[in-house]
Amino acid sequence: MDVPLDTVRKDVVALLPRLRRFALSLTGNASDADDLVQDAVERALRNLDRWQQGTRLDSWMFRLTQNLWIDAVRARKVRKAEPLDDVAAERASIDGARAAEAQLAFGATCAALAKLPDEQRVVVGLVCVEGMSYRDAADVLGVPVGTLTSRLFRARAALAAALDPSEVVS
Repeated sequence: MDVPLDTVRKDVVALLPRLRRFALSLTGNASDADDLVQDAVERALRNLDRWQQGTRLDSWMFRLTQNLWIDAVRARKVRKAEPLDDVAAERASIDGARAAEAQLAFGATCAALAKLPDEQRVVVGLVCVEGMSYRDAADVLGVPVGTLTSRLFRARAALAAALDPSEVVS
């Protein structure tokens, strides 16, 4: 590896806020998201020799995070764990009626997001939460752009239907 390890480690640390947002969109729970990010960073640092210099570190980290999440979900199904907790909307609390409305909307959005199939929730996390381009998100997921676009359309339609049934997209 030609890039000094300290530089790569600093780049990984710089990715932490984005990884946490992505993990939160996957898990729907702040505590589980923090655990997922910690596991992903630990695995990344332990396996830096597997990252190919010249490729996007963020894409590698997002894929690693997603794969760890998929493994965790599979393990929970095998152990028949309790369903995931809804995101604690009270974390977004501020005074006022407007804040209460925002808190309710946030809770409803998180609940609707948690009900999406994993493949759709991941796409929403990468494109809508992280702001990745369709091409970059498709590369992270290893799917064609058309597949990603289709998943995102279905996810947005499901979220719109869950949040406002009068605005169902056909």
